[in-house]
Amino acid sequence: MGIPTAAVFGADAGSRARETSPPPLAEVRPKANAEMALFGIYEISKILTTPARLEVTLSNVVNVLTSFLQMRRGMIVVLDDPGEIEIVAAAGWTRQGGERAIDTLPRPVIDRIVATTTPLVVPDVASDPLFASAVEMVGDADARVSFIGVPIKADAKVVGTLSIDRVWDGKTQFRIDDDLRFLSMVANLAGQTVRLHRILSADRQRLLDERGALEKALGNELADRVKLPAPRVDGIVGESEPVKRVLATIAVVAKSNSTVLLRGESGTGKELFARAIHDLSPRKHKAFVKLNCAALPESVLESELFGHEKGSFTGAVATRAGRFEMAHGGTLLLDEIGEISPAFQAKLLRVLQEGEFERVGGNKTLKVDVRLVCATNKNLEEAVAKGEFRADLYYRINVVPVFLPPLRDRPGEIPHLARAFVERFNSENGRHLTLASTGMEMLKRCYFPGNVRELENCVRRTATLAHGEQIVAADFACHTGNCLSALLWKSAPKPPTAPDPIAMLASGVVSVAPTPNWGTPPAVAPVAPVEAPVSVAAEIPPGLCEHASDPSCPAMGGRPSERDRLIDAMERSGWVQAKAARILGLTPRQIGYALKKHDIELKRF
Repeated sequence: MGIPTAAVFGADAGSRARETSPPPLAEVRPKANAEMALFGIYEISKILTTPARLEVTLSNVVNVLTSFLQMRRGMIVVLDDPGEIEIVAAAGWTRQGGERAIDTLPRPVIDRIVATTTPLVVPDVASDPLFASAVEMVGDADARVSFIGVPIKADAKVVGTLSIDRVWDGKTQFRIDDDLRFLSMVANLAGQTVRLHRILSADRQRLLDERGALEKALGNELADRVKLPAPRVDGIVGESEPVKRVLATIAVVAKSNSTVLLRGESGTGKELFARAIHDLSPRKHKAFVKLNCAALPESVLESELFGHEKGSFTGAVATRAGRFEMAHGGTLLLDEIGEISPAFQAKLLRVLQEGEFERVGGNKTLKVDVRLVCATNKNLEEAVAKGEFRADLYYRINVVPVFLPPLRDRPGEIPHLARAFVERFNSENGRHLTLASTGMEMLKRCYFPGNVRELENCVRRTATLAHGEQIVAADFACHTGNCLSALLWKSAPKPPTAPDPIAMLASGVVSVAPTPNWGTPPAVAPVAPVEAPVSVAAEIPPGLCEHASDPSCPAMGGRPSERDRLIDAMERSGWVQAKAARILGLTPRQIGYALKKHDIELKRF
């Protein structure tokens, strides 16, 4: 007996109905979330593989996260090697007043994620003490704000954090474990991107350093091949080989119109060498115009360089020519060019490329013929690597680099320079001072981080305060311990990490601040002993005295004891322990321990 046709049709219909009916919601949601996460990882991976600056890349990643996660805010924080915040990329945040995006994420939260190297989930930030100092993190009374943060790792080291926060308003549906899995995958991709960017940045910095060394070597080789003797230039005193090489190089490049970049430490005489380039060039009969770019704000700098039309801004009562117009046919020196803003760098680049510009408030294009000489004591290669200086402008001004030697590389010129400065002081003030041999020996033993400018100031100050017709060793500030030249030593290493306050208290030491470490300046001879009872504790860098731990050592003279420092801080704070703790850089509990340790009785007011 066969099966009825209707039954067959019914069985097929029921089977088809079961096949086409939607599955339960609990089965659909995980599948949809998985597809959404896969699509999000795909989009983020495309962003991370696009050539761009790391800040821009991470900002784009955070912006894309807002499309795949039901979140209010998102933030990526990248830390440098010492653990300080280097890059902050945020989405869903609006600037209000002077607040920053990083203010919405307390530093203890970042430290917790970095220290534990594990994700952090806070269901309600309002009840968590880690978010006590957060700005606009807590939601409304009827809404609960949750936080999810994961570490960003590169080579098993945490280099940053990726975090989101969302509002539980009862309308959104999400699973924290899914979000953690998705954010961990994004953080892993971001960590590899940070690692690659740092490798590329290190390689680029190495290449720039090698390029600078080669340029310097080529400049020295060019000067060595010059058969003509170094020219004599008014105002430049120097008989050493480094100065002769620079003058020989200048004599060659002055004949052309190529842009020259004078590089060297502050006080090496960049303006004098720029004047020498002008005087030795065919443009010497035209104007030599100079401008310090660091001394003027951007708005004023634009008017100074390009000029302005009458009525272009408040105070523009007449049309005024700029420095480019004034230097037409001659030479323009732009000193401290490394300090100009990125916005103004673009405006300056057009003038250097096209040789034309418009006055502020004008529409007429002016064309000029100017020989440009730039000067800076800033590491432009490092500024280019950090994005603070445009690479195209760097290559435009770095046509002929000239490196000026610091005074420590030519110590034999100190006597010649000192005598020249004394003669200049005599002619300006109607004096007849001479530099005694003892005074000259004192100058030879000194280290001048400010180079020639500091030497001139030292000679002028000493000549002004000299009692006799001869400048002797006793007239110099070095002899009396009042010279703070060591503070200006630019080659000093970074100060050591501040000691642990608890360890300081355990050893009975309460210090207002760690003593600065200036390092050991090269070739610094000991200064003659001081007969007057002056305090030289701040003048002697640690490591220069073998008896620094001995209280009877003259270098420690006048230094207050730990008890005296503690009492002084309490007096300054009105015997409020919390204020004294801030002065000493300690906590109120540590101040309490120190007061008990030194048996100091609190004063009540």
